[in-house]
Amino acid sequence: MAQSAGVGATERTLEAAAEVGFDLAGVAPCAPPPDAPRFEAWLDAGHHAGLDYLAAERARIVDPRRVLAAGRSIVMVGLAHSRPAFRLADGGRIARYAAGRDYHNVVGEKLLKLARLLQREGLVRERRRVVDAGPLLERSHAARAALGFPSKAANLLHPEFGPWFFLGALIVDAELEPASAPAAGSCGSCRACIDACPTGAIREPGLVDAGDCISYQTIENPGPVPHALRGSIAAWAFGCDICSEVCPWGRSSPDLGARFGTHRALEAATLIDLLLDRDDTRWNGSPLQRPKRAGRARNAAIALGNVPSDRGRDALLAVLTVDHEPLVREAAAWALAHAHRDDGGVRNAVLAALEREPDGDARAGMRRTVETELAPRSTV
Repeated sequence: MAQSAGVGATERTLEAAAEVGFDLAGVAPCAPPPDAPRFEAWLDAGHHAGLDYLAAERARIVDPRRVLAAGRSIVMVGLAHSRPAFRLADGGRIARYAAGRDYHNVVGEKLLKLARLLQREGLVRERRRVVDAGPLLERSHAARAALGFPSKAANLLHPEFGPWFFLGALIVDAELEPASAPAAGSCGSCRACIDACPTGAIREPGLVDAGDCISYQTIENPGPVPHALRGSIAAWAFGCDICSEVCPWGRSSPDLGARFGTHRALEAATLIDLLLDRDDTRWNGSPLQRPKRAGRARNAAIALGNVPSDRGRDALLAVLTVDHEPLVREAAAWALAHAHRDDGGVRNAVLAALEREPDGDARAGMRRTVETELAPRSTV
């Protein structure tokens, strides 16, 4: 049975969210959010790439009452994480949000504190917390709760924090008062994010094709990165901040780097470290756990192909034939051919690796590399 709350309970809920450390808080109805039809059209058009769980969870994502049957309201919260651009010691790039502690843990812990506080005070009984990985259209609910306004890069913007804040949700059985008006702000005629995206993943305002997004390819894609995108990935070894970095709304955000710190595995780390490191436990508590060792090394190899160095070449040669992951061997072959095609020793090493490669998929990828990266250049 749903709790009957009201304005006083709503005010107390928002106060409690601030008490546990959230920067933003608002209430949305526990119902399909405004962007539900757009999400379903996005799925139907195949823009979710390999994120098949989104299609599998479609019904629950669209309607939060399927997540918590007793749900009547959604308390949406935001935690800012703005910090200077994060670069590895050799110029490799890591998305700013991923440089420190895993936000799933930080936001999740604060949501748990909020839930327990509201339960102790008798404001809610049943509840379900969601941080990113759960079945919820968080950005649409957050916009409905007046935490920010939608951007053309399909994220949420806030006048103070720009795009640099995490979202969390607490679905509760209390009838709270939803925000009465949307947050002020607009992208207007600005299209900086669309123009700056190196892969053209932002197809139109508010529509991102995941398959062409650098963040998807370096975090969620467990297989080889499409050859056509590898050069555009540049030095990004995990995620991508380009659309957020060019956004005018985020240029004056406060420096909150100390809030999440820098994960110990990233202190003084290089792309070569990410390529050669085999110890998954070093990444406990870091978002870089997500792609596992094979994904991290694949990403590092591609980045080393885009920011060439002698040390990088030597490291890539070291894994070209002996790495136990076909994904890494194939990416190393591309990186070597892309960055050092005029080096006869490198050419011979890549060709020899192709001949010896036992994995069919990796062999096909290496063959594509030889055809596209080592083919004679046109003199026309």
